[in-house]
Amino acid sequence: MPIKKYLLTGLLVWLPLAITIWVLLWLVGLLDAIFGGLLTGIGALTPSSTAIFIEPLRHIPGLGVVLVFSALLVTGALVSNVAGRWWLAQWDRLFTHIPIFRSIYNSVKKVSDTLFSSNGNAFRKAMLVQYPRAGVWTIAFQTGTPSGEVAGHLGSDFVSVYVPTTPNPTSGFFLLLPRSEVIELQMSVDEALTYVISMGSVAPVAPVATVPK
Repeated sequence: MPIKKYLLTGLLVWLPLAITIWVLLWLVGLLDAIFGGLLTGIGALTPSSTAIFIEPLRHIPGLGVVLVFSALLVTGALVSNVAGRWWLAQWDRLFTHIPIFRSIYNSVKKVSDTLFSSNGNAFRKAMLVQYPRAGVWTIAFQTGTPSGEVAGHLGSDFVSVYVPTTPNPTSGFFLLLPRSEVIELQMSVDEALTYVISMGSVAPVAPVATVPK
């Protein structure tokens, strides 16, 4: 029926925008809540006279986002010079000597450095791999190459890949595959992620590689 067709078409137009706005509003609310908690802590530690200046800040929507963005920008600028890197090293040294806390901090830092460092190779390349069995192909992302004891057992001709699930790519599987069994793609990581999230319905405009038999 035309009405059903028009409704589905309209839904496809508005749904991405609605979800994007919902996520952004959720992030703004989360940051504002964190900022509100910080103001509460400051108010508890300072004289009651300062409440005159602190209380109005609670009612400014989006102020938490602005302050977090500014803090990140200033922090990034400071640690980009020699003095800032020295203070960052002292910061890391302090947290790596706190029991229990250091295990979580070191793990998160290693992952974030790998994923977001401009010098890293994680999620810089999309590829085709056979998973969950031979003859069945899916999109994966190279996260690096095996090292340490794993490399000693497997050799150097292997790659580490992450196979995301769909439509939620934040969960998936970590695999170590022979380099000869993966096909590197020309599509960008963003295009590959869109392809995965859309369950193959939004194919990137790129040359199609020939799958070896």
